Amino acid sequence: MNIGLTLTFLGGVGLFLLGMRLMTDGLKVAAGDALREILARGTATTGRGILSGIAITAVVQSSSAVIFATVGFVNAGLLTLYQAVGVIIGSNIGTTATSWLVALVGFKVDLQALALPAVAIGMLLRVTGQGKRRAYLGDALTGFGIFFLGLDVLKTAFGDFGQGYDLAEHTGDGILSLLMFVAIGVVMTVVMNSSSASLALTLTAAGTGLIPLTAGAAMVIGANVGTTSTALFAVIGATSAARRAAMVHVVFNIVVGVVAFTILPVLLWLVSHAAALLRLAPGPATSLAIFHTATKLLGMAIFWPLTPRLVTFLKARFRTAEEDEGKPRHLDRHIASTPDLALDALNMELQRIGQIARRGARDVTSAEGAAPLDRLQRDQQVVERLNLATAEFSNRAQYGEIPQSIAEGFPLAMRISRYYGDMAEQAVEIAKLEATLPSPTDPAITEAITEFRRETSNVLDLSDPDDEEFAMKRLKHAIKDFADDYQALKSLLLRAGADDRMPVRQMVARLDEMSHVRRLIDQSYKAAKYTRRLRKQLHHYHAGDEGDSGARQADRRDVDTYDDDAVMQMTDGNKPAGETA
Repeated sequence: MNIGLTLTFLGGVGLFLLGMRLMTDGLKVAAGDALREILARGTATTGRGILSGIAITAVVQSSSAVIFATVGFVNAGLLTLYQAVGVIIGSNIGTTATSWLVALVGFKVDLQALALPAVAIGMLLRVTGQGKRRAYLGDALTGFGIFFLGLDVLKTAFGDFGQGYDLAEHTGDGILSLLMFVAIGVVMTVVMNSSSASLALTLTAAGTGLIPLTAGAAMVIGANVGTTSTALFAVIGATSAARRAAMVHVVFNIVVGVVAFTILPVLLWLVSHAAALLRLAPGPATSLAIFHTATKLLGMAIFWPLTPRLVTFLKARFRTAEEDEGKPRHLDRHIASTPDLALDALNMELQRIGQIARRGARDVTSAEGAAPLDRLQRDQQVVERLNLATAEFSNRAQYGEIPQSIAEGFPLAMRISRYYGDMAEQAVEIAKLEATLPSPTDPAITEAITEFRRETSNVLDLSDPDDEEFAMKRLKHAIKDFADDYQALKSLLLRAGADDRMPVRQMVARLDEMSHVRRLIDQSYKAAKYTRRLRKQLHHYHAGDEGDSGARQADRRDVDTYDDDAVMQMTDGNKPAGETA
């Protein structure tokens, strides 16, 4: 093989990969919400989950993208592991669409006549649709055209190579020879990080006569096994739900690969009869497309009846991450490339962080006295670790293009996480002061402190955005009542210090404690306010209002009506309560 032919081959592979990347990324964004709806509604049973997985993967042209999206839904609690098994089986069947595309179009149609108009139309949609959904459809169409340009280049390269070197003469049907081609299929898939590209390359090589049918079938098996590498990498450092869902994909393809290799002659015999039965034009590419489909259907026949046992087996594994409260349960890095799923995951993780922060805040401000300091410090460390993971995930999710309708959501999520972090910090400071303070001897002061704590607990309850009865208007009124109690208790303590009814140092410590409580309430209020805005934005996006900027502005005005005016009235000396925001 000369240098020119080598470069042509590598260029064809590059066009393959570029086309697949553009096609997959464009369709993921353009059809992201449709994917959500299909997965949410079409997975009630394993059978429906399989059909959903087939349909989505056939459209998106990436089983990895669908599987990682499925993992994201499992993390978010929208899918059970049982439902995910069906989707993953279906996704593996759906990936055969690429094989059929190459077999039925790649060798029957003038590829340049098909590819160049697709690229032209795709770029027209991209240029005229900046920030809109059709721009992503344009990316997908452009990728479709580039994919077929790469296929055309490879057909030419393989044809020229075959004229000078007959690879088929150096292959055999022995086990070692077939294992070598299985290994080639595995390596190609791992290197290109795409089983679809690897399969297209295999079908093209077989279709041009470069490799015999048996070698091509072995490479198809290797490509199926090689696609598990992505899932294996996903297992490293992932959440428990992600590990279990990823392992379904790994086990499926490895078991199917072993079974298919064991009965390879039988499968090839069935393929030859199936081609005649379906009245398809004979040829290695068509036979391999049938073989690829047959192996996936074989896997479905094996795993569908075993789904309950597989789920039970996996649920007993990978439990460590969930037992550690400081590890995120919804932030799987592989869904960060799909903006709406990533923002949903952030919302779910922020809900967890908020529960931990409010738990400590309620305990430390309850009328029964402060919670143990060591537990509050542990909660603070947990919140800090989760906030760090949230920030890293948000940065990763904002790396690519984000629909304008949800772009504001990521800064909002980071803002909310900071408020929860400050709540946990203030709870620890309050507990430290409470541990050193003696009980007041003046009954009036004791009663005022009890009332202040009661009002604080009320505000914390009302500032929980996950409560079904949450309402910003009620929270605003509670904030005003809290401000009145704050000022009244502050005046009472200052008078008690001036009248020698309380030691000055104790008075100062009580005022410091109140200041920390005020800051805690301030941050709780703001976290609730911006959580409401974030969820409104997600609601409009999933309801299909992403283009209605007027609706989003109305929501923002609605939230901002309850601004920080009441909180800002709670002063500590000359410092406004909002200074820590």
